[in-house]
Amino acid sequence: MTTALWRWSACELARAIRAGEITSRDAVESCLARLHEVNPQINAVVDVLHDEALAEADRADTAALRGEPLGSLHGLPVTIKINVDCAGRATTNGVAAFRDRIASADSPPVANWRKAGAIVIGRTNVPAFSARFFTDNALYGRTLNPWAPGRTPGGSSGGAAAAVATGIGALAHGNDRAGSIRYPAYACGVFGLRPTVGRVPTFEPSTPAEPTVTTQLTHVQGLLARSIPDLRLGLIAMAARDARDPWWVPAPLGDAPSGGPRRVALCNPPVSAKADDAVIAALKVAARNLEAAGWAIEEVMPPHLKEAAQLFFSLIRTEEKAGTTTAIEKFGDQALRRARASTMACAIEMDFAGYVKAFARRATILREWQLFFERYPLLLMPISYQRPLSNDFDQRGEQAVAEMLSAHQPMLAVSTLGLPGLAVPTGLIDGVPIGVQLVAGRFQEELCLAAGVVIESDPAALTPIDPVLS
Repeated sequence: MTTALWRWSACELARAIRAGEITSRDAVESCLARLHEVNPQINAVVDVLHDEALAEADRADTAALRGEPLGSLHGLPVTIKINVDCAGRATTNGVAAFRDRIASADSPPVANWRKAGAIVIGRTNVPAFSARFFTDNALYGRTLNPWAPGRTPGGSSGGAAAAVATGIGALAHGNDRAGSIRYPAYACGVFGLRPTVGRVPTFEPSTPAEPTVTTQLTHVQGLLARSIPDLRLGLIAMAARDARDPWWVPAPLGDAPSGGPRRVALCNPPVSAKADDAVIAALKVAARNLEAAGWAIEEVMPPHLKEAAQLFFSLIRTEEKAGTTTAIEKFGDQALRRARASTMACAIEMDFAGYVKAFARRATILREWQLFFERYPLLLMPISYQRPLSNDFDQRGEQAVAEMLSAHQPMLAVSTLGLPGLAVPTGLIDGVPIGVQLVAGRFQEELCLAAGVVIESDPAALTPIDPVLS
């Protein structure tokens, strides 16, 4: 067996397994060995399915030997975030009180990956309730950024990003409401795709109540990987129909859009954002690569970006005061309760009339962005105005959290509008990953991926890496 299969891309592994050059057990054993080697250092995977994964691998190999039809992800080792349902496992969401919440069925993204042949080797860490930009909780402890242990690996898919960055599986499932895929991908130097709302079906059988309207319009299932082709492979499988999601849309997803390079709006940070020089440098690298490939770059801001970003947590505060906020106060750990209080202090609680007007305003802003994309099909912008923050920055009080949310406006605006966003690494600055965000109109993920390939081609491959310990 090739011992370094954990270094291979998802596309390489899937092709080799289908061709019979390696077995699924080869791939799974290699990734499990890598998990056991590096996970004690970074705590990315908190539920290891060692025996189950090997048994699945053997079944996958038997199916291949019998000549049975093989799915696109046949035999491929993957990780799943622990805030979605995996049948027979606890959906803890990083909360001690939920350690016995055993899922009766798979969530749609899990079911779709399994139908395509993927093998779950482990489930990745989150902050409690998946409600911080820092992956730490009282149940499992802290996930470390494999590049810089003093900085956040992002949240809430911090475990997923750290896992895929270090070679624990070639694909990692994640989800994104306020940046929970894009920010961890940014922090850990990998690619992360937040699809359009409705692209990938979502539903949690173990959850007792439906999510709020804002969550239904902003929350998506997606994935993280070490390359654009891997993202596309995983997305196509994950986006298959599931009748349990009333928001799922049968939008076609295939090859990159025809017509060659497009016009790109470059959203440079406003002076008032006090952006980190590294963020500006990353935008320059991405713009230069796109321009060299024939894409037309024009500096222009999308409409009402700040307003769209500020709407996000005001809608969340208004809707969740009697639901999630109460649950967090009862079951959340101390760090989450402190961060949540500071976050809600930065938001406005609206009365019913204000709430209705806020949704009307959201529709107006989304319409203006859609018209903006008619002129500029692609938007190049920061993920955050600051490089990945130090651990527990959100524990420093309301002023620090207000600064953090202001820095995260590029992520939050995209979330509010339910649009697709792709995190693309551009390299390292002072040993810390840095990158950019690509945004397009609804169901235009392929345009983001096509541009991401152009940006990806310049820097040397960053991952997989061995964790930096100090």
